[in-house]
Amino acid sequence: MERRAWLDERRAAVEEDYTRTADTYDAGDIRITPTHRRFVTRLLDTCPPDGTVLDAPCGTGKYFGLVRDAGRQVVGIDQSAGMLAQAEARGLATRLEKVGLQELSFVGQFDGSMTVDAMENVGPEDWPLVLSNLHRAVRPGGHLYFTVEEIDDAEIDAAFAELSRRGLPVVRGEVIEGDVAGYHYYPGRERVERWLADEGLIVVEDGYNQEDGWGYRHFLVRDATGQPGLPA
Repeated sequence: MERRAWLDERRAAVEEDYTRTADTYDAGDIRITPTHRRFVTRLLDTCPPDGTVLDAPCGTGKYFGLVRDAGRQVVGIDQSAGMLAQAEARGLATRLEKVGLQELSFVGQFDGSMTVDAMENVGPEDWPLVLSNLHRAVRPGGHLYFTVEEIDDAEIDAAFAELSRRGLPVVRGEVIEGDVAGYHYYPGRERVERWLADEGLIVVEDGYNQEDGWGYRHFLVRDATGQPGLPA
């Protein structure tokens, strides 16, 4: 199979799985880790008191409460209709739209954006496009918060060997699992930083939290052209 077609197939499968499981998605552990909470709060602190934050993709709206409790408005997008239905049920978003990260076309409409626990579903070919779309969506001086999932190199190497043996057009870092996350890509910190630099974004703050068998690296970034940074 040609690689682009395979990636499109994987993306569609992920969307289908999220929609299929949306009704019960929050039935498990939906806690917000202290590190996630801290970075969302840091992002919100960069926004004006009446500012609007883009949650892309928003999933079930897990972080809407943090945004609204801080006095900011939230707009959510997601490619999964099922996830959007759950987010809408919270009654907290100013607006919700069914659109994927790759198709995002907002221009300077938000004071900040967050992409939480979602970039692992984006293939390497689409990373630069997604970063560009998110960057374009915020106003000058706006910050972006996103997470990058990380797993052990041994697991990545084993997945690459197995998927290659099956004749799939994979690159190292791609993992196929049999659950809702039917496609994961783990680029590693160095590659992410190269993509950020190429997009003209600089890291304002980063962090890491380790869970059981996996972890998330957190990035708060902004435009590199000297726009105002974080408040003191």
